[in-house]
Amino acid sequence: MKLSRKNGLRASAIGALVVSGALVLSACGSDNNTATPDKKDGSSTSAATSNIACEGAKGQLLAAGSSAQKNAMDLWVKNFQAACSGVEINYQAIGSGGGITKFNQGQVAFAGSDSALKDEEVAESQKICKTGKGVNLPMVGGPIAIGYKLEGVDNLVLDAPTIAKIFDNKITKWNDEAITKLNPGAKLPDSTIQAFHRSDESGTTQNLGKYLSTAAAADWKHDPKSKSWPAQGGQAANGSSGVATAVKDAEGSIGYFELSYATANKISTVSINTGAAAPVAATSENASKAIAAAKVKGTGSDLALSLDYATKAEGAYPIVLVTYEIACDKGNKAETLPTLKAFLNYTVSEEGQKVLTDAGYAPLPAEIAAKVRTIVPTLS
Repeated sequence: MKLSRKNGLRASAIGALVVSGALVLSACGSDNNTATPDKKDGSSTSAATSNIACEGAKGQLLAAGSSAQKNAMDLWVKNFQAACSGVEINYQAIGSGGGITKFNQGQVAFAGSDSALKDEEVAESQKICKTGKGVNLPMVGGPIAIGYKLEGVDNLVLDAPTIAKIFDNKITKWNDEAITKLNPGAKLPDSTIQAFHRSDESGTTQNLGKYLSTAAAADWKHDPKSKSWPAQGGQAANGSSGVATAVKDAEGSIGYFELSYATANKISTVSINTGAAAPVAATSENASKAIAAAKVKGTGSDLALSLDYATKAEGAYPIVLVTYEIACDKGNKAETLPTLKAFLNYTVSEEGQKVLTDAGYAPLPAEIAAKVRTIVPTLS
């Protein structure tokens, strides 16, 4: 299955996306994916840095978390540091769980996470934020691709119950009746399925679990809130890049990761039978149709979103996630606050969001981006 890294995303209602570019997200782990390319003439970087406001940014800013946004962060950091002399932004892609832990221990100025803070994590953040609390600020969204390697099968179709049974070690052969029914005419081998999952705490794992718990409730009985892999069996790999590499290297394998990892590694991805007229491929445009229905569930400065994992809308890809930057609304460290605000002001700005398309990411929904832009300057 050939995937395009550049697709248009359009919408006008709340949560509607304005996008051109393949979506990524999410997810987490200590990944080392390929670097994000600039345009050959260098215009991507020069255009991106021309309007960056440094606004008192200085010194070093530490951050950690989601690996899904690693390539976006690499590009943002490169552009911001080029515009703001003497500033160093250090982002460690150690996974959503690891990033939140570091944030709540006061080790980083902000964390990246592919799932919003839990109530107990918000409560824990008040010890660090002191006069405030941690809030979720969305930055990018995208599809979680189900990638596979199966010789002679280029357009595999699965549905939620079948995916649940594969990752729960209840379907173990590629020519299982359930898979055969979904793929008439495909030459499915009588070979063992090698299912790979994340070994680290991951927002990608959590979002996949939410999808399976919603769309295949009878077959996925595990905790949908868990960032750790909850099922028995299968093989573990660290980070999205680790799972993608494992799938790329092993015949008969299947795994889950953000779309960019499938694209970068030329891994075929599953189309999902959602109950719509036709199976839905993992593309940015298809994911945007699902994300367009997102609703803000957070209050005040918190912009946590509620996603519709059970969508059956035509052409809507249901396995999606949103990556957040998590920072204190109040009580940030005085020495890093100017740099934190300047950097996040840039990442959510029109310039910061535009550079995502060449990196294989999706800009924020227009209305959500506007809300984030009003909140970042109020961080204190």
